[in-house]
Amino acid sequence: QVQLVESGGGLVQPGGSLRLSCAASGSIFSIYTMGWYRQAPGKQRALVGAITSGGSTNYADSVKGRFTISRDNVRNTVYLQMNSLKPEDTAVYYCKVFVRSDSDSGATAYWGQGTQVTVSS
Repeated sequence: QVQLVESGGGLVQPGGSLRLSCAASGSIFSIYTMGWYRQAPGKQRALVGAITSGGSTNYADSVKGRFTISRDNVRNTVYLQMNSLKPEDTAVYYCKVFVRSDSDSGATAYWGQGTQVTVSS
């Protein structure tokens, strides 16, 4: 099994910054794409950004230029640096990681438990 532990959420004023972390542990042979999603009240969960094992990134249009996703392959951790935060960024943020647990298996998607980000004055 694989466990994902998220941290870094909280309350921040508009224009502020937060950095989210998501650390994977457990039965890990290799990690592929790592990503962040968010779900606001009454809305569907949506992709914020993702990073491949090779370091290529993609972002939702709403966060381009403000959010940066990165990963530490030694620590099996993905980060989301969020700058110039807006009230509409308020949501529960989830990480999603594709993990291969051994050489004979395919990749399985795992979700973090979610961390609340609230942008308000």
